[in-house]
Amino acid sequence: MKTYIALIRGINVGGKSLLPMKKLITILENLDLLNIKTYLQSGNVVFQSRAKNASQLSSEICAGIKKSHGFEPQVLLLELTEMEKAAESNPFPEAESEPRTLHLFFLASAPSNPDLKTLESLKSGSERFVLKGNVFYLHAPDGLGRSKLAANAERRLGIPMTGRNWRTVCEILAMAKEYY
Repeated sequence: MKTYIALIRGINVGGKSLLPMKKLITILENLDLLNIKTYLQSGNVVFQSRAKNASQLSSEICAGIKKSHGFEPQVLLLELTEMEKAAESNPFPEAESEPRTLHLFFLASAPSNPDLKTLESLKSGSERFVLKGNVFYLHAPDGLGRSKLAANAERRLGIPMTGRNWRTVCEILAMAKEYY
């Protein structure tokens, strides 16, 4: 049995793509997923499954949401070890004390031709970023909402992504580790 973390992009944001967590849990239970736990209302789910193919399982979750709610969000599935590695590889450990300023953007895959030069030109004086494989780390002390870098990262990396702040990453990891 594997422990998976689903990062569902764009649900329950700004009154669009509404999906109450209780209904999401029902969708996931109908896919024979076990020990389902959610964090916040923004699409963070930890569960266990016998499924070996994360890509296929992600597609099944998307299809289940579309069937029940009429929209198909991006669902990025990570195994617990992937999330642990992303957290352990944080290049800005000094920023962990201000968890709302530190963000990890999980990419569907590692970018083959990221435009890091343009991203470098977009960052403010206080911002820092590092791309490691399929995780884009961003320390934005002045806030994510004001960041031109954050607003353009997905387009410049050329890969779909979904972000979580450090506090959320830590909470999700703690939930997932409860299975062990």
